Amino acid sequence: MKVAIIGAGNMGGAIAKGLAQGTIIKNSDIIVADPDIKKLKQLQSHAPEISIVTQNQEAVNWADVIILAVKPWLVSEVLGQLRIDPERQLLISIAAGVSLEQLAQITSSKMTIFRLVPNTAISEMASMTLISSFNASEEQERQIVDIFNEMGLAMLIPESQIAATTALTSCGIAYVLKYIYAATEAGVEMGVYPKAAMKMIAQSVKGAAELILNNDTHPAIEIDKVTTPGGITIKGLNELDHAGFTSAIIKAMKASR
Repeated sequence: MKVAIIGAGNMGGAIAKGLAQGTIIKNSDIIVADPDIKKLKQLQSHAPEISIVTQNQEAVNWADVIILAVKPWLVSEVLGQLRIDPERQLLISIAAGVSLEQLAQITSSKMTIFRLVPNTAISEMASMTLISSFNASEEQERQIVDIFNEMGLAMLIPESQIAATTALTSCGIAYVLKYIYAATEAGVEMGVYPKAAMKMIAQSVKGAAELILNNDTHPAIEIDKVTTPGGITIKGLNELDHAGFTSAIIKAMKASR
């Protein structure tokens, strides 16, 4: 399978780096197109076997799968200039807010299309990636899920859930980073060097996530394990709730839909 990525920005570049670290797609079967040669050269320095071009159509002609990694307001313009064969190729779009129906109208009603919502951790093989499909067979869906499972965890969902789940994942990673930043500031105030505090907190976040992902458990159960009566943890948790922590998270998620 040959994959063309149209756009070498933050997400396009992150996906290219993630694919290059996987085992399903060979590096020599990845091509990235972008008008900015500096971005392309920088990307190629991470994975020298990746091909780079400045012309989108050149990349499309070569590929079986086209990943459209451009800003939503550029989708119509970029796609309108491309000749994609719906009988031979499939299209993956990461453009937020551009529906499968809209993508089909721009390309072809016969086109196999996927909407993809990754987050930037895809470059570290740790993305939560959401996938919806149009005109795709079960085999094609399984193939795309397998590719992106290598770069973290991928889930096939109905398109109607994309707005809500994007808030939880693509926006949600920013909220987790905000927590890490705030906790680091607290560590500094208590006398811990910033870099040391940040590593400690990031590893703690990673550990909490692994407890949930690797075990049939619930956050409340894991919290109970570390809150002893009269202990320091329960005092901190109560302070979070007194300050509206739970409510703030819920409001932030709902505001991001």
